[in-house]
Parts: sequence; C-alpha cells; structure tokens
Amino acid sequence: MSKIKYKFDSKSLSFEQVRVTLRKRIVRALSYLATGLVFATLTIILAYQYLDSPKEKQLQREISELTLQFELLNNRMEDVTEVLGDIQDRDNNIYRTVFEAEPIPKSIRQAGFGGVDRYKALQGFNNSDLMVETSKRLDMISKQLYIQSKSFDELVVLVKGKEKLLASIPAIQPISNQDLRHQPSGFGWRTHPIYKTAEFHPGMDFAAAQGTEIYATGDGAVERADALAQGYGNHIVINHGYGYKTLYGHMSKMAVKAGQQVKRGQLIGFVGSTGLSTAPHVHYEVVKTGVKMNPINYYYNDLTPEQYQKLITLSSQSSQSFD
Repeated sequence: MSKIKYKFDSKSLSFEQVRVTLRKRIVRALSYLATGLVFATLTIILAYQYLDSPKEKQLQREISELTLQFELLNNRMEDVTEVLGDIQDRDNNIYRTVFEAEPIPKSIRQAGFGGVDRYKALQGFNNSDLMVETSKRLDMISKQLYIQSKSFDELVVLVKGKEKLLASIPAIQPISNQDLRHQPSGFGWRTHPIYKTAEFHPGMDFAAAQGTEIYATGDGAVERADALAQGYGNHIVINHGYGYKTLYGHMSKMAVKAGQQVKRGQLIGFVGSTGLSTAPHVHYEVVKTGVKMNPINYYYNDLTPEQYQKLITLSSQSSQSFD
C-alpha cells in the first residue's frame, strides 16, 4: 500500500493530502525510464569505445597472430628467393653452358606483373602493405619457378640429345699432326702475306703438302662447297647445328657437295693454294652463333695435354699468315 503524502497550504495554514493522478504517475515513470535509457546508452557507447569485448579481444589476438605469420612467411620467402637465385645462376652458367644453350636473360626471369588493380582487393586494411608485399613476392617466386621449370624441360631435351651434340661440336684438327709441315698461323692480328699489313686473322692456317687430306671436325651438313667467296678459293662451310659452323679454305679439290651430311673425321677435301694464298695450306675457321671463335679452343679430342699446350704456344706467336 502506497504511503499517503501531504503538503502544507500556506493560505489555510493546514496540511492537505496530495493526490497523484494516473497521468502523473505514467509521466514520472516514463521520465525515469528515459533517464535510465540515456545513461545506459552512454555507458554502452563508452564501453564499446574504450573497452574490448571478449570477442574483440579474441579477434585482436588472431590479427596479431596472422601478422606474425605474414612476417615469418616473408622471411621464409627470402630464403626461398636466395635458393632459387642460386639455382638460376647454376642453370645459366653451368647447365645451359654445358649443353650449349643460351642463358635466360635476367629481364625475363625477374619480369614483373602488369595491371595496377591486381592487388586492389587487399587495399584498405590496417595491414594492407604487408599483405600486398607478401602477395607480390609470392607471385614473383611462382613466375620464376615456372620459367625455371621450362628451362629444365629444355635441358632434359638437350641431355637426351647430348650424344648428337658432342658429336657435332668441332673437336679435332682439320689436318692430322703427322701431315703438318710447320707451326700453324694462329687466330688474331697477323701480317698479311701479300699486302704486308697488319690484319686480323679470323682462323688458323695449317700448312701441309699439296693434296693432303682435310677432315670434317664435327658432324653436320655441308652448307656450301664452291669458290664464290672472295679470297677463300675452293672452300667448304659445314653447319654443325647448335649454333656452330666451320670453314675450310684454299682447297685444291673438294670431296663433298652442298647438302651432304658428313661425320667427324670424314674426308671433305684436299690441301691446296687456291684463292688469295701464298702456299699450300688449309685456312680453318670456327663460328659460334655468328661470331668467329679461336679454333685453338676446339682441338681437345685428338691432342694430348702436352700437344695441346705446345700448339697454343706456337699459334700465339706473332707470325705471317698464309692468306
């Protein structure tokens, strides 16, 4: 039962009973409720602003753990990148060199990805930079691995054809040692026998008696056999494949024709002095991918180490060439 309330009436100088209507009761209750709601709302706002809920604390822990894992992943990718770089280096400088394959340019191995929106979905987060950087590095490693895989596929094919490759590379002298009259005139700057001027000699001259047999230095196909090139007289060019060609000049007679397949050590012609020549000899050149190489580096199949070293010494001496 509610207490009865009174108030003092100053006019009548007496106490009168206070009567509270239902409306006032409802208004008062609503005011209390509104005040409570306001305070509750403020409390909730402040709590959400400055205090983390258990679920938020769990999410924060997960975010911290994911950030740590991203950083560890980046460190591991650094190790993978270093190992991959070592494999690429060995691929270019050992494997592909051994099998006469052109190295893969760095610009191709490390080419980037096109498109500015590739990582757009990762933008707008607190750790966007970390996620984007990790994704870029992973994409780069994936691409480099793909290129390296293709390179190894190519090397597998080359390995299977190694026997053919080794048979095709020029690896012997065009004239037997026993048939040589004196030291060969080597690759490099020499005195021209006719003009008496210093000119670059792009091959080696092997002096021998007229009619001495000349041999193919590697397997291949005769690309030309004629006397049309100025200065070489009767000469033969053999295409060995794998970027190699050899030229044999000043022959007295040719024993093969253009288009014919030849084997290393096969007779292809005879020593002469046709073209621009001062004495019977064969002018021999080795060409690799369009560049004339020093033939001295391609006699390892039929010379002992002592003979090879002696040949290097003799051919490197400055002398007059025969053509």
